[in-house]
Amino acid sequence: MGDYVKKKKDMVFQSVDALQQVVNVVNEAAAALNDSKRTIKESAIPEVLAGALGAGIGGVGSFAALYGLGVVGLSAAGITSGLATAGAIVGGGMVAGVFVLAAPIAALAAGGVGIASHLKSKQLRQEKERLYKEVLVRHEAIIKALKSEADATKERLDYLQSLNILLQQAVKDLSHDLGVA
Repeated sequence: MGDYVKKKKDMVFQSVDALQQVVNVVNEAAAALNDSKRTIKESAIPEVLAGALGAGIGGVGSFAALYGLGVVGLSAAGITSGLATAGAIVGGGMVAGVFVLAAPIAALAAGGVGIASHLKSKQLRQEKERLYKEVLVRHEAIIKALKSEADATKERLDYLQSLNILLQQAVKDLSHDLGVA
């Protein structure tokens, strides 16, 4: 087993919020397993599933890129504001301004930011570990469904295959972040 990735820039999932995409796919996989008639048309994330099916597993570098295919609402403004918020947590421009204006208070604030950052990192790691286990369970169940439903409609098989692709990529990216061999 490798080491947990500690540098944010080296992580695929840099925040708990970023893991929401994986949660959406896990929830969709659960719905697929509970309803053998469900297809991409009934899905809560049809664009993502269609994008995954179209791209396949080999053509995309990460789960985030795969999930982003066809997702309405992920705009440049949304991404940049999210990155700006993440930057502020690790001591962006705002903290520097605090040091200029009130150095003694800033020292205490920096200590607080350090503690908060450590707690957030611990929470992120725990959530990745929990989600990794859940993704493995769902992925295995989707593979079984693909085998047991081999005579299902093309739409159903495409749906299961798209979930398989997304879950396979989630396993790969969570494994990377967690240092799982």
